[in-house]
Amino acid sequence: MSIQLIQQAINYMEEHICEPINYVKVAEKVHMSGYNFHRTFSFIVGMTANEYIRKRRLTLAAMDLQTTDISVMDAALKYGYESPESFAKAFTRFHGATPVQAKRKGTKLHLFQPLVIKIIMEGGSIMDYRIEHKEKQRFIALVKAFPNEIVNDDSDHSIPDFWTECYEKNLIDPMKLLRPAGKRDLYGLCSPARDNETHFNYGIGVMADEDTDIAGLEHLTEKGYSVWETEPADYAVFQCFGSDGDCLAETWSRFFKEFVPQTGYTQTDDTDYEIYFEHGERGLFCELWVPVKKR
Repeated sequence: MSIQLIQQAINYMEEHICEPINYVKVAEKVHMSGYNFHRTFSFIVGMTANEYIRKRRLTLAAMDLQTTDISVMDAALKYGYESPESFAKAFTRFHGATPVQAKRKGTKLHLFQPLVIKIIMEGGSIMDYRIEHKEKQRFIALVKAFPNEIVNDDSDHSIPDFWTECYEKNLIDPMKLLRPAGKRDLYGLCSPARDNETHFNYGIGVMADEDTDIAGLEHLTEKGYSVWETEPADYAVFQCFGSDGDCLAETWSRFFKEFVPQTGYTQTDDTDYEIYFEHGERGLFCELWVPVKKR
């Protein structure tokens, strides 16, 4: 997604702020899948499109309450809330004051202004990457569906919790034991964007190739494990150094903010994945493999 498309999306949201819109509808207007738009917008802007819409509506609602005779009920309906109670709850959480208090002069309120995307010059920094081609790949994985809204939500720990759950239930070692020692790297697989879908799949798995115990693989699929296949693709590969997932999130942010604008590559609708090496470089959290193509 280019900077111009982000601004188009923001302009559309501003023009239709009082209408029943969400990130899926906005994505359609800029000709992107809902998931891919949600993910890209979140990493570049620092919040989801739905969060942007919510903050702008609550800002405009406060202005209406302070400067017009609109009732709390009418303000709730105007800005997309099903009841005065749900409106009051969201309003109070955002402003620190109730809608009734907002009608009084002197009440302190928050102002969240419309976003305008600008290109600024910052200090030069190095982002190491390499481009690699992979033919079809096959994995055996534990797979779970997650709502698109968790992308870039710092308060959400659904995927780390999924990893923890799989380890605690001893579901990962049976996959690793399908592979010979020294070839037991783990993969975090993320499904490609699909139009009009509200969820994406995330899988924890290992490579299924000539080094994998086929009989053991078939046994695991009978127990609920899934086979995950990818199509041939070019990948931009980045090393993520750090002690936790923060370095992965930072790499994704730099991918959209720095790599895409500077290189002319853009992400494709194929599986992206992380590799957690059995014997990785010191300080390396994982490698991030993003499917790309030249614009």
